[in-house]
Amino acid sequence: MPACGIDPSIFVRLLTDLPAADYQATLTRFTAIRGSQPEPITVANFVIAEAYAVLQHHYGLSKTDTRDAMLAVLTSGLVEPLHGDAVLDALREAKEPGLTDRLIVLDYDRHQTTVLALDRKRAVLSGCDRR
Repeated sequence: MPACGIDPSIFVRLLTDLPAADYQATLTRFTAIRGSQPEPITVANFVIAEAYAVLQHHYGLSKTDTRDAMLAVLTSGLVEPLHGDAVLDALREAKEPGLTDRLIVLDYDRHQTTVLALDRKRAVLSGCDRR
């Protein structure tokens, strides 16, 4: 089987354990996949950003609790961030600019592209230019 990436609904399921039956089925399936291939199951920055908003808006989690849950899942060995440790570092950073801003910059940085930003908070990140 080729390398796999997951969509936001699966990531939210892994983060919330809900609904329980679907969570268990996902866990069983992913454990089997991980045991049969060397490539990791990955989570893209967009998926992380969407799940970040979903957990806060629909599940009532705080930003801190959401970040902590994401770090736990992304370092569990079951799935990992597509863009590696830089995403884990972004999740650990609690000050402004926010997580989604950091993930946007990471995506552009992977393509050696400068981010043109009007937002003052985002513009302070390395790789951004506020023109």
